[in-house]
Amino acid sequence: MPTRRHLLAGAAAGAAILSAAPALGQLYRPLPSNPAGGRYRPPGRLGMGGTQVAGNFVVTGDEQAASALQASWDNGVRYYDTSPWYGLGLSERRFGAFFHDKPRDEFVISTKVGRLLVPDQKVAGTKVGNWAEVPPFRHVYDYTAEGTRRSIEDSLQRLGLASLDIVFIHDLSPDNGDMKDRYLDYLEQAKKGAMPELTRMREQGLIKAWGLGVNTLEPALAAFEAADPDIILSATQYSIMKHEDALKRLMPVAKQRGASVVVGAPLNAGFLAGKARYDYAGKIPQGALEKREKLAAVAARYGTDLRTVALHFANANPTVSAIIPGARDARQATENAASMRATLPAALWDELREARLISTDAPTPSV
Repeated sequence: MPTRRHLLAGAAAGAAILSAAPALGQLYRPLPSNPAGGRYRPPGRLGMGGTQVAGNFVVTGDEQAASALQASWDNGVRYYDTSPWYGLGLSERRFGAFFHDKPRDEFVISTKVGRLLVPDQKVAGTKVGNWAEVPPFRHVYDYTAEGTRRSIEDSLQRLGLASLDIVFIHDLSPDNGDMKDRYLDYLEQAKKGAMPELTRMREQGLIKAWGLGVNTLEPALAAFEAADPDIILSATQYSIMKHEDALKRLMPVAKQRGASVVVGAPLNAGFLAGKARYDYAGKIPQGALEKREKLAAVAARYGTDLRTVALHFANANPTVSAIIPGARDARQATENAASMRATLPAALWDELREARLISTDAPTPSV
């Protein structure tokens, strides 16, 4: 009987780099590999995050989710990020259904490890975390080497794929209230298990890159101290609303190590697109509504909207290799793509700096 290692070894053949995405503007093209390490970067600056198609906050139906994926694909997006946690397997299953007839060398997939899914009929149809309605599975944390291999094998089966491109160690962060006081224990488990195991898998050619997918900076910095990650999925930490800390702490370390950053939640989970929530917790911080109003007013003066300005801002940092806003339906996916095709005047960024709405040190797009 083949072992998990043997099953995963067959995945290396599917590791060709994207070649067929439509040419839809400079923002869709990848930055060159960092000369400091030549590390892998996603093949396109605009990706799609898989939270919304899994029913983040509200139920998302199969057809609605499929339309979001199709619209992203039709607009040239070729990098897609998912996780076992997103809808407790629902996001990966929907991704798998969509990609089953797509040539494997024409798209890039990242998923995550750290939670294993266990069948449990009692939770079917209930709300778990932010997931509005989950299938009959519950999660258990496991950042060991064996748990990492098992998680990847399970993800490959849900996705219906033979290979993954990027694997992120997920939600290993002090803001994860589900862990309660076990964060440091799990971090040590990952240092001894998941991190070296993913490094071995990269060296074996089973994956192209690995890193952390987290909503705070401390775990990402800890990973750079303990191991050799290629790429950090930093969600909620680098947006036009909040970016100073990441500019000072995360971006310089990633650049020095030849790594890059994928920006998750560049719209702060819909806040910058007008939703009455902020990030994944939903609570809107003091002063955020006022800042959003000021940002939107500047955008309007230059004939654009805040979503477009926010996406361009998050994308402009040269250490950022991709941004992955979510999309719940075809309209949102199309709007994200349209925003990335837009050209914004330099005067807009000058006004934002002068009004102290963005950091003076923040990179902005060149016209």
